[in-house]
Amino acid sequence: MKKISWLLVLSFSLLIILSSVGCNANNPAQSPEKTTQVESTEIMVSAAASLQNSLTELQKDYAQKKPEVKLTFNFGSSGTLQQQIEQGAPADLFISAGKSQMDALGQKNLLVKESRIDLLGNDLVLVTGKQNNKVTSLADLAKADVGKISIGTPESVPAGKYAQEALTSLKLWEQLTPKFVLAKDVTQVLNYVETGNVDAGLVYQSDAQGSDKVKVVMALPESSHKPIVYPAAIISATKNQQAAEEFLKYLQSSDAQKIFTQYGFKSIAK
Repeated sequence: MKKISWLLVLSFSLLIILSSVGCNANNPAQSPEKTTQVESTEIMVSAAASLQNSLTELQKDYAQKKPEVKLTFNFGSSGTLQQQIEQGAPADLFISAGKSQMDALGQKNLLVKESRIDLLGNDLVLVTGKQNNKVTSLADLAKADVGKISIGTPESVPAGKYAQEALTSLKLWEQLTPKFVLAKDVTQVLNYVETGNVDAGLVYQSDAQGSDKVKVVMALPESSHKPIVYPAAIISATKNQQAAEEFLKYLQSSDAQKIFTQYGFKSIAK
């Protein structure tokens, strides 16, 4: 009798277990079905400091178009970014404020050659603080009552190199050299002018346009320096080449170029 009771209990238990398994198999809420998820891709963009405001806005727009792509930016002087890439720092795309930095990477086979384009243009301008009335022209920079003048370090900052070219062409470089305060990038030049640490500075039009604490005295003659071009290219070590190509294509689109021009850049992408 005990043996029969035990067998009945065991049979009943097995029925409950089998019934439970069957319910789970037929219940989609409880079954471990696979769900389709869009794989996220991160793109690291090393870009000249002067692009920070425009690219930050474009980042928001691109997130609407490609929510599965995460954009991460590394802003700095083009020379510093070039060195970082040469030393193996992670980067999928490089946007430089000067051609020489991009040329250097190309010579070391660190670029996807066919990806390189000229993305943007810019103007070099003379700026002062809004309350500064001592400087109304380039010639005023040589006056005794005009003290320090800031430019980017020519060896690593394209804007500084263009400034050197322009001032040399205009026969002012040697005369003004004792007054120069060299900066690590154009953002720092702008900061020196904004805070009154210098009387004047040479920056890009896009930088000056983004500040309400400086005024543009004049644009330097385009004939006094090489054309200002922002080249862009994909880094050969990238593991996200397709995503980088798509983002670079987006930067050349009319929508993106319109935003760039709103920030003071020139649209030259084809």
